[in-house]
Amino acid sequence: MLQRIHTVISKSEGAYVAECIKVGVVTQGESLDETLRNLREAIELFMDGEEPAALGLVPNPRLAISFETTAR
Repeated sequence: MLQRIHTVISKSEGAYVAECIKVGVVTQGESLDETLRNLREAIELFMDGEEPAALGLVPNPRLAISFETTAR
């Protein structure tokens, strides 16, 4: 069972994009704060009515977030 949902946030064409690695959830926002709010909402909707174990997750999994940017 996954205890964490790994997510990568990157900036693309003026928006921040959050993509979960093992869970089929992708969302975006104009700011990091908006992106995080949208990410939590998208994960809640994804898990709504589902048993976490059926999705390979523990109840109330944590989010592990990485931010990608260029090295310039």
